[in-house]
Amino acid sequence: MTISALTGSTATTTNSTSSAAAASSTNTLASLTSNFNDFLSLLTTQLQNQDPTSPMDTNQFTSQLVQFTAVAQQIQSNTTLGQLLTASVAQQLGQASSLIGKAVSFSGGTLPLQNGMATVDFQPPGAEAVQIAVSDANGNVVRNATVNATAGANTWTWDGTNNAGTKLSDGAYTVAVTSAGATVPFQAMGTVTGAQQSNQAVQLMFGNAGVAFNQVVSLTAGTGATAAN
Repeated sequence: MTISALTGSTATTTNSTSSAAAASSTNTLASLTSNFNDFLSLLTTQLQNQDPTSPMDTNQFTSQLVQFTAVAQQIQSNTTLGQLLTASVAQQLGQASSLIGKAVSFSGGTLPLQNGMATVDFQPPGAEAVQIAVSDANGNVVRNATVNATAGANTWTWDGTNNAGTKLSDGAYTVAVTSAGATVPFQAMGTVTGAQQSNQAVQLMFGNAGVAFNQVVSLTAGTGATAAN
């Protein structure tokens, strides 16, 4: 008898607001625990019913015990990791909630339009023309701007209008900043309105735009030359 199928299994515990992810994790660990119990029952039965005149091969028995121990350790490890993950996410959620109402800068390309305004800080290596493109949730570019930037820190403020001058709704947009086709380092800015847990991570909310907590760069607005849209 072998339990190679058991030792090849993995179980991942999650603590997510996504009910599907949580259910999947719970079922995986439950399946591994059930297989472990089945193996223990089979091994016990085998020992009780082996032929005294022809007992189980010592090497085979030792191998099964080693695999038995590995499964037990795997279940314990997954349980411990799940507890650590839960504690870590809860701690991050507490830290994130302390930022509500504060202005922060963050990386990642998300640009929240709040109260009809959005801000981007960017840092070109020299004085040059910088192109800024804002896209909607469907990937359609809604606003283009060219800024004659100075070397170092610059700020571009978007008034929420598209290329036709129509005012757009607040929400989540994305932004790209380039110069001569090369990406220019930048961070978007916004005021935190909430925090939530999603997919084993914490998100800061800017209206209905979500940004991963670990993408926060600073808690204060950037300084430098300001380029109007």
